[in-house]
Amino acid sequence: GHRFQRAAVNETRLGIPLIFGFDVIHGYKTIFPIPLAQVASWDLGMIEQIERIAAEEASADGQNWAFAPVVDVTRDPRWGRVMEGAGEDPYLGSRVAEARVRGIQGNDLGANNTLAACIKHFAAYGFVEAGREYNTVDISEQRLREMVLPPFKAAADAGAATFMNAFTTVNGIPATMNKFLLENILRGEWMWKGLVVSDYDSVGETVAHGAAADDVDASVKCLSAGSDMDMAGGTYLRGLKPALESGRISQAQIDEAVRRVLRLKFALGLFDDPFRYLDPKRRNETLEKPEYRTFARETAAKSMVLLKNDGGLLPLTEGSRFKKIAIIGPYADSKGDKDYMSFWTLGIGVREYDSTKVVRPAQVLKPTLEAMGFQVTVTEICLDATCTEKEYSAAINAAREADLVIACLGERGLDCGECRSVTNLNLPRDQERIVSIIGRLNKPIVTVLFNSRPLVFDWITQNVPAVLVAWQPGYETGNALADVLTGKVNPSGKLPVTFPKNLGQVPIYYNHLNTGRPQQQQGQMWTSGYLDSPVTPAYPFGFGLSYSHFVYSNMKLSKPQYKMGETIEVSITVTNTSNVAGEEVVQCYIRDLLADIARPVKELKGFEKIKIGAGESKIVTFRLTEKDLSYWNNELKFKADPGNFKVFIGGNSEDVKEMDFELLK
Repeated sequence: GHRFQRAAVNETRLGIPLIFGFDVIHGYKTIFPIPLAQVASWDLGMIEQIERIAAEEASADGQNWAFAPVVDVTRDPRWGRVMEGAGEDPYLGSRVAEARVRGIQGNDLGANNTLAACIKHFAAYGFVEAGREYNTVDISEQRLREMVLPPFKAAADAGAATFMNAFTTVNGIPATMNKFLLENILRGEWMWKGLVVSDYDSVGETVAHGAAADDVDASVKCLSAGSDMDMAGGTYLRGLKPALESGRISQAQIDEAVRRVLRLKFALGLFDDPFRYLDPKRRNETLEKPEYRTFARETAAKSMVLLKNDGGLLPLTEGSRFKKIAIIGPYADSKGDKDYMSFWTLGIGVREYDSTKVVRPAQVLKPTLEAMGFQVTVTEICLDATCTEKEYSAAINAAREADLVIACLGERGLDCGECRSVTNLNLPRDQERIVSIIGRLNKPIVTVLFNSRPLVFDWITQNVPAVLVAWQPGYETGNALADVLTGKVNPSGKLPVTFPKNLGQVPIYYNHLNTGRPQQQQGQMWTSGYLDSPVTPAYPFGFGLSYSHFVYSNMKLSKPQYKMGETIEVSITVTNTSNVAGEEVVQCYIRDLLADIARPVKELKGFEKIKIGAGESKIVTFRLTEKDLSYWNNELKFKADPGNFKVFIGGNSEDVKEMDFELLK
């Protein structure tokens, strides 16, 4: 960086400093859980601190600009980039977007330990048809405003310095040249003043879309729509000068785009000191601090979601009836490239991340459990064509000799990310079959899933007593997993996405519209359902268990009727009836029972993560405003309608208490 910056400042006509940008997706040198996993914590303070640490490290290493966060809402787990966002809900996504912007940019963009955030991908990238990367998006304006844009608006209001376009066409127009998105909404309605950068060569790709004739035409259309900077493709370099000379664009248009770039560099302090981010001493003192690794361990444990725990099989404790434990599976001790991390730790073209820094599950589980008095064996299962029946037999024999089996299953770290779309959501490479064979031995099995997206594992759900979603936890995988399995950390994660029973249910999400013939049970004729599957998911949005047990009671509304503009207060008592202190994410949803257009069966409007001691009760209160009850109606006006509403509170989107209230004119 120093060499390039010196050349820019000292050897060019105007001496304008360079800006260095990088994909800082889930940490920079200290690798945290993937973003979707972070959101499963429902801990906004934790998410903000992850971004703060990433910004500290990246800025100390010479970066000025983070190509993050991804705020795309998506309902299709076939799409590989589901791992980068905040899941399926626009409200949760909005709160997470605000936290990420605060963490990346800090309180002062001019400080040398902050980065400019880049909100991506504007817009509707998560709604690509069939979950196929770079595919087209066809979406109504009402749904766009309701489901897609809220996290972008929240990020803009939080002061995000830059936005990035999506690769896709949105209703036939490439996002990079989409005036409706960039000029009408982003800079018009929202009055946002920052810089818009294209995604990698997406200006030039408008030619392949058939929306531009050549580089000149693409440059004219994209610059005129509000795309200020062409990332990497060189289309503006080739196209803007001839476009200016032919009169297709004006000098004023180019000047405005340049002005936005320069404003960003001024805001970052690069004109005051072009080398302020290039301090070797600070770099050596900042990267991979021990306290960053400690926090990575905490965040990984907080992100894990306990889906099943029949009979209180977990946590594993000293004095347990189990004496021999077999740890098996392809991810028990994988040394595979980027396993337990992600595609985005490739460091493409810049640097490689060191996979040896990942703490693998067996590295910690085996000595930890042995110190607790268990006998432990570790048997890996390979996942490629070289795998032999002998290796399968070794795992089965290990399970046969054990009292309990921990099966570490899932996806490779490289199975999710950009251009990692799939047509099959089953556990890859016969992993579920292996577990089903072991299941015939009638040994209790704890399944640990290392996944980047919702997967289908119905046999495991039906037959295995304990299931823990560990996601891709980052560098501190093994330590965090041991903390959760042994009860050092009480799991508190909740799903930010719906897990389907089968691929045919996709897209499946909690905040769907009702139908005219809603199905009450599978097989009910003349209703909206399937012949061969229930319509309900394997695990709903917001779901997650704990070693504690929480009971919801005494739900109260401050009154049954409210006038427009009044605040609706609703409270509930949450009691921890167990002898283990824990954390619970209390979730508040509403339903508008009669509106100008059909409304979702539930919409998240608030959540609070609370700590509750053993035997303790806490009252949680939510305050809903007229804005929370408003929606984009059939005239595309954002307003609330008078009428009847339901409000729901619970520990997930399905298991809720409910009350009714009326909104008066």
